[in-house]
Amino acid sequence: MEITVENIKCGGCAGTITKKLNTKFNTDSTEVNVEQGTINIDVEDTKRDEVAKILLNLGYPETDSVHGFGSAKAKAKSFVSCAIGKMDK
Repeated sequence: MEITVENIKCGGCAGTITKKLNTKFNTDSTEVNVEQGTINIDVEDTKRDEVAKILLNLGYPETDSVHGFGSAKAKAKSFVSCAIGKMDK
């Protein structure tokens, strides 16, 4: 499954996303394309809403899914996730 999200800025962001999704879905298939803002994970399409919710909670909402205050809140969360990802390297 591929999902396009906002706020991915660097390898730290990608590291946080990969670690969280791989752990949650017991896989090692998560791939993050920082430039394209896409995430590929080998899970059933029925899990799409669950994946999107996890990403939103990390600060990476699906493209065009949040606006206004929700968008600002997601961006703030993404800075924290990015920093955590950088520290985990």
